[in-house]
Amino acid sequence: MNNKVKAKKHLGQHFLHDEGVAEKIANTLTLNDYKNVLEIGPGMGVLTKYLVEKPVEVIAMDVDTESIDYLKKNLPKDNLTIVEGDFLKFNIAEIFNNQPFAIIGNFPYNISTQIVFKTLENRNLIPEFSGMFQKEVAQRICEKEGSKVYGILSVLTQAFYECEYLFTVKPGVFNPPPKVDSGVLRLSRKEDFSLPCDESLFFKVVKTAFQQRRKTLRNSLKTFQISDKLKEDTIFAQRPEQLSVQEFISLTQKIEGDAISNH
Repeated sequence: MNNKVKAKKHLGQHFLHDEGVAEKIANTLTLNDYKNVLEIGPGMGVLTKYLVEKPVEVIAMDVDTESIDYLKKNLPKDNLTIVEGDFLKFNIAEIFNNQPFAIIGNFPYNISTQIVFKTLENRNLIPEFSGMFQKEVAQRICEKEGSKVYGILSVLTQAFYECEYLFTVKPGVFNPPPKVDSGVLRLSRKEDFSLPCDESLFFKVVKTAFQQRRKTLRNSLKTFQISDKLKEDTIFAQRPEQLSVQEFISLTQKIEGDAISNH
């Protein structure tokens, strides 16, 4: 294994070398309501070269210096800017000067969920998000209530975005091939992406509930000092995986109202 592949493997990234799959991922972008696209982790540019054919401005961001140098030499395009940087540490608003943009990428497995959480925090600028994850992570993001894999990531993402699992990608199209299948999804921001409840409380309720997912909400949400009267509400007899996103919003509103009435 050469040093380049070793370094990339260390970053949790696997090079996509199948042109057909790359083009298919590029075509998951609808180009609705934005003219800018951020590609995270472009590597050798197999996906990038299909993105720059579209009528958009593309920024390709990578932490790997060799990838940056390679793209600059091999993909000189007027609508492509290549940035060496870590998306998780970057000030999102600066990327396209506060203009809306889509995110796309063959995401490194080890930071893929962090990329989603950062997208949610900056959803006012990101109307669309598509890309490749480890299959089970992509499925979890898109999963509905009642499933064992439905969890924090599912609820928080679906509160703000419509989630579609698009297709599965087999290990053989990567170098080195991962040990698991990959899955491509698309997140489309909801028309109304504000919450009718306290947002930080909503995040806290969801995360606390799923930390003890086998317990009923009456037991897992004890730290919220809920009144005995509210605890009698039938919603507290359920486990977190039984609640839809809308029911989690309703639960947060109830806890919020309860706190106000008891002070």
